[in-house]
Amino acid sequence: MSVRSGYEAGVPCWVDLSTSDVRAAVRFYSEIFGWTAEMIDDPAAGGYGQFVYNGKKVAGVGPIMGEGMPPVWNVYVATDDAATVADRVKNAGGTVVVEPMQVFEEGTMAVFQASDGSFFSVWQAGNHSGAELVNEPGAFCWNELVTRDPQAATTFYTAVFPWTPRVQQMDGMTYTEWLTGDKSIAGMIEMSPNYPEGTPSHWSTYFAVADLDATVAKAGSLGATVLIDSMDSPPGRFGMLMDPQGAAFSVIQLNETA
Repeated sequence: MSVRSGYEAGVPCWVDLSTSDVRAAVRFYSEIFGWTAEMIDDPAAGGYGQFVYNGKKVAGVGPIMGEGMPPVWNVYVATDDAATVADRVKNAGGTVVVEPMQVFEEGTMAVFQASDGSFFSVWQAGNHSGAELVNEPGAFCWNELVTRDPQAATTFYTAVFPWTPRVQQMDGMTYTEWLTGDKSIAGMIEMSPNYPEGTPSHWSTYFAVADLDATVAKAGSLGATVLIDSMDSPPGRFGMLMDPQGAAFSVIQLNETA
């Protein structure tokens, strides 16, 4: 099991769901991933909770805070200094959406918009270091930037984080891996014409599952929209779904490795 107790700066460390119906979302994700939800019993938490799998915190869930914002899975990148990241975002042409703010004793968060239009968050750990399980069925295993402007995204994100892009050709398309040192920590792909007109650049989260076909079928039976039921990729077969409230996410059955 990929159990984690901390993350290096620049590594995605947490994902959470902003949704229009927390109770319905909890039911849906509990059914398809086997998660349980531990909601924070404090009005100051704003209805936020955490999904737990096999006793490990794997993701968060809460209501949409901004009026008019769609349901979405949010990606958090670990940092040692959220205020410094905010300065880098401004200097790189991005926007500070939520200034660094302390969340109880758990840590410090901030929300930004990159110059390519994508939104992302950072997390400076306190008592909460991030996901306690990753890269295993029931947990997130990859985050990928789907962008309309790869050049602008590359310039921005390499100025904000200690990331190095590794560009490669895969099945006739250009794919970028983001590296910290020699470790691959996220990806980037140019948005294809298959996306609906007006879809903004965005981060997409992949969750590992033991059985892709069964997961996609279960999600569909629970009211999810199946955007891609199965597609091959080097790491494994994956599908793309939209939950009943409208948040998109991907599921992947990872290839077995020796």
